[in-house]
Amino acid sequence: MQPSNLPIGIVEDDAIIGGTLAHRLEIEGYRPILWESGEAALEAIAVERPRAVVCDIRLPGLSGEELFLRSLPLIGRTPFVFVTAYGDIDQAVRLTKAGAVDYITKPYVLGELLARLERLVASPGPETVGGALGHAPVMRRIELLLARVADIDSIVLLTGESGVGKEVAARHLHRISARAQAPFFAVNCAAIPTELIESELFGHEKGAFTGAAQRHAGYVERARDGVLFLDEVGELPLAVQAKLLRLIQDRSYMRVGGEDALHCKARFVFATNVDLATAVEAGRFRRDLFYRINVIDVAIPPLRDRGDDILPLARSFLREFSDAFARPLEGFDHGAETLMQNHAWPGNVRELRNRIERAVALAEGPHLVAADLFPGEAAAPANPLTLAEVRETAERRHIRDVLTGTRGDAVRAAAILGISRSTFFEKIRRLGIDHHPS
Repeated sequence: MQPSNLPIGIVEDDAIIGGTLAHRLEIEGYRPILWESGEAALEAIAVERPRAVVCDIRLPGLSGEELFLRSLPLIGRTPFVFVTAYGDIDQAVRLTKAGAVDYITKPYVLGELLARLERLVASPGPETVGGALGHAPVMRRIELLLARVADIDSIVLLTGESGVGKEVAARHLHRISARAQAPFFAVNCAAIPTELIESELFGHEKGAFTGAAQRHAGYVERARDGVLFLDEVGELPLAVQAKLLRLIQDRSYMRVGGEDALHCKARFVFATNVDLATAVEAGRFRRDLFYRINVIDVAIPPLRDRGDDILPLARSFLREFSDAFARPLEGFDHGAETLMQNHAWPGNVRELRNRIERAVALAEGPHLVAADLFPGEAAAPANPLTLAEVRETAERRHIRDVLTGTRGDAVRAAAILGISRSTFFEKIRRLGIDHHPS
């Protein structure tokens, strides 16, 4: 396969090494993009969309590993080839297992690196996924991201509004990982009384407090070498946050009333529906703990921003509850589908699921109608849109159509639309349009 001006990212702080590689790539027919720092690469990588990235592990400031992890949500499974000294080989091997594809040690033979790049660009593009988390492009990218980090131990932080499916994502991560046969423990930190949460998490010894009639194994201990999912982590008391920080840092903990340190082998996945950075500034969440858990941040968007997911999810829930309640329903009528697509879903996927469960339980006909899903609301006219909202809707639809026609080529799309490239990217950001070149 000929390079055909394919973009190749180079992240190298040594101007001579980076310049030499860029020059050779140009000769070979590639389009090299040279970044001299991890920060510069992170800022531009989602826009440039390189077909592959050659990255030095040791960089001033943002390291190659940090760049790789932070770019995952931006460019999915774009292959990274890490350049490493012999002393960093263990780190390179770990990153390769995480999906970085390959590494090459210094000093490398330029021809060998070019051969590896040629094989990478000749292979199919980023992997597709089966839609386990949704059909919207943003959810497919999240699924790709989780697949890429499934078998490394880096902490995952799932963020998003209540009801968007953070626990579903955590369970999916567990299911596709090498830990799938080990336990998965989901703990809602907000649902445990403050006076019990330390004991529930870390366990307690017999006689540790009044009522402790026997030893109790906490969630950390019971998770063994599986996955411990702590939901609503932002609700933990500060005193418990301190012990959680020690657990993450040292991989050790003690039961309440105990004297012996125990070792934890579980992988940590956290979730929150609050802005932890704001909570840190307000003194409600420890800054050091925030930095410890904010390693791979996966933001799950609300259902109202995932229009492609509404009807597939609704049909899936309909099948689930039809089978559970032995109600052979045939589907939704057009009015019900239209209303679902136009509803704001403040309760997100949880609200959708609950409305369909109720509708199936009370349905009187073979199809669910609008009144089944939205009793008392279906007949009410929708609030009329403002002119600005109408223009925005039309603009969003037209830009999506043009992007589809150009197979995601931003430069061609901007030219067709008659706007500059910077204006184009500002518009897709403001309108919440997913840009993922084919």
